[in-house]
Amino acid sequence: MTQEAILGAGWFDEDTATFGDRLAGARDAAGLSQAELARRLGTKTKTIKGWENDQNEPRANKLQMVAGLLNVSIMWLLTGQGEGLDGPEMVESLPTGLEDMLTEMRKLRAEQAQIAEKMGRLEKRLRGALAETS
Repeated sequence: MTQEAILGAGWFDEDTATFGDRLAGARDAAGLSQAELARRLGTKTKTIKGWENDQNEPRANKLQMVAGLLNVSIMWLLTGQGEGLDGPEMVESLPTGLEDMLTEMRKLRAEQAQIAEKMGRLEKRLRGALAETS
C-alpha cells in the first residue's frame, strides 16, 4: 500500500476504513467524546465503544441520529462514500515501519470484523439448535 493510499484521498473509504473507523473519526472531528455522543443519542458509552470497535452497528433510527449529530451522511458512515470527512492532510514522509504497521492494523481490524460476524451467525444457529432440543 502506498503512502498516498494511507494518507489523504481514500482515508475513510470502504477498502481502507470500517464503519467504526468512520464513526470514531467523525466523532473526533465533531469534538465529542464517546460519553458525550452516547448522552446525546440516549444510549450507553459501552454501545458507542461497540460501534467504534466494529463489534455491532446501530439500528437505522440511531444511525440517522448519529449522522445528523456528526454532520455526515448515512451513506458515508456505512461505505465511506458521500458527505463526510476528507481525512488528514498529506504529509511528506512517514517514519520507517509506520506504513507497514498501519496496513497490518487495517487488515487485522477487517479480519476481526469478519470473525465477529461469523461468531454471531454461529451463536444464532446454536441458540436455534438448543431451542429445538428443549
